[in-house]
Amino acid sequence: MRIELAGKSSIADFMVIATGTNSRQLAAMADHLVEKLKGPGRAHVPVEGRQQGDWVLVDAGDVIVHLFRPEARTHYALEKMWTADFTDAATGEAAGAAPKPKRKTRAKAKPETDEGDGPATD
Repeated sequence: MRIELAGKSSIADFMVIATGTNSRQLAAMADHLVEKLKGPGRAHVPVEGRQQGDWVLVDAGDVIVHLFRPEARTHYALEKMWTADFTDAATGEAAGAAPKPKRKTRAKAKPETDEGDGPATD
């Protein structure tokens, strides 16, 4: 599954989520990705979780790749979290975002009149 992160996070432009049947397959998938991503100007591709084998993360720069065993993918449900719409229907802004500061408005001056606007003074 590919998830666009634009407007949701600055960590990457896209997230890819894939499932492997077991930890050996996840390690092989991660190794294959790392080999394909290495090239001129890119000698190191960060990989996390390879030894544990339930969830492997490959940092491909503008793309973050998550490789899961089925149970871990169901448990963490990243696609549900990252595809949720957290915008406020009324404002169109991200829910929980700090409200925009209100513009200060000048108070309108009351027109001066001589007729019954207040107590009479003598």
